[in-house]
Amino acid sequence: MRVTAALLCLLALPACAAPAPTPTATPLTLATWNAEWLLLPQDFDELMRNCVPTGVRAGGSERAVYCNLGAARRWSEADLDRLAGFAATIDADVIALQETDGVAAALRLFPEHEFCFTARQHVQNVGFAIRRGLPHRCNDDYRALGLANNDVRWGADITLFPGTSREIRLLAVHLKAGCAWDPLNANRDPCRVLSQQVPVLEAWIDARAAEGTHFAVLGDFNRQLGRERAPARDEAGRMIALWPEIDDGDPPGANLTNAGAAARPVVCRPGDPLRPPIDHLVLGETLAAALVDGSYRMWPYPTQPAGARWPDHCIFTVTIDTARLGE
Repeated sequence: MRVTAALLCLLALPACAAPAPTPTATPLTLATWNAEWLLLPQDFDELMRNCVPTGVRAGGSERAVYCNLGAARRWSEADLDRLAGFAATIDADVIALQETDGVAAALRLFPEHEFCFTARQHVQNVGFAIRRGLPHRCNDDYRALGLANNDVRWGADITLFPGTSREIRLLAVHLKAGCAWDPLNANRDPCRVLSQQVPVLEAWIDARAAEGTHFAVLGDFNRQLGRERAPARDEAGRMIALWPEIDDGDPPGANLTNAGAAARPVVCRPGDPLRPPIDHLVLGETLAAALVDGSYRMWPYPTQPAGARWPDHCIFTVTIDTARLGE
């Protein structure tokens, strides 16, 4: 009897099992966008009927809006259509989203994407929009960023191209606001909270570097990283700066690249003043090696139609040459 190669393979299973497919090596565009209280209008209206009074803090697990938001923070259906049209011009593959009320709201802006959001029950959620068909896995939420009292936003954690040589781990963050440039040891609550989040963020970074994983942290850091210089700590050992604290090269692979480090102050919306960015795309050492030169970009909002409302943060993007991963 003639034994074919196919029959031999059948007899030898699982030795002849097909290897995991390698993803097509194509450019991959990563983005971050704080969409500013992005809720569907009907959800906003419902929550406003039982809004949280001024001076009372909504809990970290509470789905609520503040009474003083008012109509100025309500996105209409026409607004959402305009935002979706703008997002389509950017054509990003993976978008780290902040201040977004989960899948239903995100789907209005990204109808061709799938989503991984944290399970934290809060309208200012953190998550990812991933172009449909792009291999990915939603990982466990990085809840430790919420700190002991669970009063700060969690990190959303995903893996692209899981099980292949081009596997990429991404963390979306929205760190504590209110300490954009002061030393982290400043005697103010926002700086104290942010200083507690920094070692938690660094732990995630160091774990990925130790694994040898391609990785990036994307999102609203609420910190003007471009203004920070070494040292990370003062003479008493107190943390004073976020960027030199996390970019310490320990362990090997934890040398970080802020893709927008050379960016000048930006104007997102028509009529806004120039401001240093607080939204960042931070790449681990091996992923930075695949960064397409000159691909970092800030996307200002259109001046037309006149008077149109836009979020108070820009979209920022970078492109990765995935052909340079897994070599």
